[in-house]
Amino acid sequence: MINSYVAVFFLSVFIASCAQIVLKTSADMEHANLVREYLNPRVVMGYLILFGSTFLTIIGYRGVELKMGPVIESSGYIFILILSNVFLHEKISIKKVMGILFIVSGMVVFSI
Repeated sequence: MINSYVAVFFLSVFIASCAQIVLKTSADMEHANLVREYLNPRVVMGYLILFGSTFLTIIGYRGVELKMGPVIESSGYIFILILSNVFLHEKISIKKVMGILFIVSGMVVFSI
């Protein structure tokens, strides 16, 4: 059975991944000037979501061992791969999958 703190930690990573997608969509847009490039609704919303994700991470660390945090955080690479495919229509290549497998396997070995 999954620990509720682990679930909160995974939720935090997923929410942070969603925020990265929002920030990426803003970066792909044309902006009138430099100020609007960094102060537009998508950027502000993206950073507010990341701020909220930070609080969930803090709650998650209450019940998750410190050494397991980076292992759970590495799931963000998987979330980003899937979310960028769905929302940004980026292709999932074998190189991306292999890279993520290396990162995640390295984090799992690190946690042992």
